[in-house]
This record gives sequence, structure tokens and C-alpha cells, in this order.
Amino acid sequence: MALTIGVDVGGTKIAAGVVAEDGRLLDERRTETPADDATATEHAIVALVDDLRRDHDVEAVGIGAAGYVDADRATVLFTPNLAWRNAPVRDDLESRVQLPVVVENDANAAAWGEFRFGAGADVDDLLLVAVGTGVGGGIVIKGELMRGSFGVAAEIGHFRVVPRGLPCGCGQRGCWEQYASGTALVREAKRRVAAGEAGAKPLLDASGGDLDEINGPAITSQAQQDDPFCIDLLAGLGTWLGEGIASLTTVLDSGVVVIGGGVGEAGELLLGPVRQAFTSTLPAAEHRPHLQLRLATLGNEAGMIGVADLARSAC
Repeated sequence: MALTIGVDVGGTKIAAGVVAEDGRLLDERRTETPADDATATEHAIVALVDDLRRDHDVEAVGIGAAGYVDADRATVLFTPNLAWRNAPVRDDLESRVQLPVVVENDANAAAWGEFRFGAGADVDDLLLVAVGTGVGGGIVIKGELMRGSFGVAAEIGHFRVVPRGLPCGCGQRGCWEQYASGTALVREAKRRVAAGEAGAKPLLDASGGDLDEINGPAITSQAQQDDPFCIDLLAGLGTWLGEGIASLTTVLDSGVVVIGGGVGEAGELLLGPVRQAFTSTLPAAEHRPHLQLRLATLGNEAGMIGVADLARSAC
């Protein structure tokens, strides 16, 4: 059984796991990310890989990074929450671990994980919409991960939905993730609570009376307890997601859209509004087949599992 290691490099933590050919995560290690030091980040990755290799015979290593990765899956061009800038990560790590290394965008890796072993295991193509701090994406078409000519396709969070809209960290304005992310959900909740909107008090009370303590899990929990205010907040997020997915569908015509990220815990409280907004926004909706909307099944392990499988395929 060929084993590979998948490493998910985030702005706050690095998670590394040994993954079997069937997608099972056999072992895992985690550490904090020294995000402001590229060399220290690579040291941390190597330490995790070396630790896992003491107990497992592995053939390759996959690295998932939240940022732009070149078409050769070798150089990290830019990461917003890490210090990598045009960094030859593949060559640096291969020389240290003495194994083949593949580098991939983290959302692409998660999309591949869901396609191979998760919510999309029964289809030939899918679009992953990863809803977290921002909105990430990954596209699989006819069994192939679509990376684009330069390796930076599927940055769906940065297609513009509101001309001259809210400023985005990418330098533009009106990007989808400014309206359809977990960050946007919390921002809207705080705005409405601070305005003293009717029905907002239970959410504030559940957050200890502190506006700054309001977060996505609290909103979801309250909604699951039939709090109308929080149900409406999730419906607003779902509307933005559904409308954006409809726009993407006019280009991609995906058969399945998988929604990942923490907001998936809301289940039908989110998916219902997504479906409604999708159907009402999709051009000529009554004259075309409709895609399936599914929740991701691999959770936070999707990126590790996906990039480990990509490394296996490349070695």
C-alpha cells in the first residue's frame, strides 16, 4: 500500500498526515505556523514530515498552501497569510526530505480530496466552494483538476459581484468573498446587533454580552435553536452564495457543487437559501438541468487528503 504525506499549511497552524491509497488518514501531526518567516515555516514542515516518517514508509509529500502556486506545482508565487513570495518551495523541501514533493493551492487540494474520496466521489466533475475567512474554490472537470495556464485558476472568491463594493484584501472592491464568507456573516451580525435590531439580543447574550465575541459557530448554534435573527443571517449568506454559484454555473456548468468550510455545520439552514437563490438567479433555469448542491464530507482533512493523493499521482 503506497503511503504519502499531505501537509496543509495555514496562517496559524500546519497539519500533516499520512494518507493511504483509499484516502484514509492513518496518522497526523500539527504545529503552529511561524507565518512571518518563510525559512522557519519550511523547518516546521520538515520536522512534521520527519516525525511521521519514523513510523511510516512514505513515497512522496504534498504541500497545500493558501495562495498562488505556479503551473509546475513548484513555486509559491504569493500567500496572503504567509511569508512565501516567489518561493521555490518544492526544490527547497525535496532537497531536505529526499522525497518527491508537489505543491498545490489548498482549495484545489481540498477540491481534489472531495472529488476522490468525499462528496464528489461519484461524479466526473465538481466545483468546490470553500467558505471560511474568505471564499476559496477548486474545479474538477472530466476527472482533471483545472489549474489554468499559470496555475492560479479557481480564485472564485475574487470575482466581482458588486461594482465599487466593499474593499477586499486582494486590492480590488466588491469581491464575492466580501459578501459570501464566514467573515461577511460575522460582520453583518455585528452590524445588526450594534444597531439594536429587534431579535438580536439572544445572539449577544449567547456571546457573553460582548459584541466582539460574536462568531460563526455562535450564529449557527443559535439558528439551530430556532433563533429567527440567526436564521435570517444564514439566509442572507445563503442568498449571496446561491447567486454567485448561479453566475459560476453559466461558465462552468458543473454537475455538482460542494460547499465546504465551517458554515456547512448549518446544514439545510444554509443550503435551503442557497438552492432558492440559485434557482431564482440561474438564467433560463426552467430550460436546463440543475446541478446538485452538497455539503463537503471530509471536513478539515480534505486538503491533507487531497494533496497527498496529488503527490501520489505525480511520483
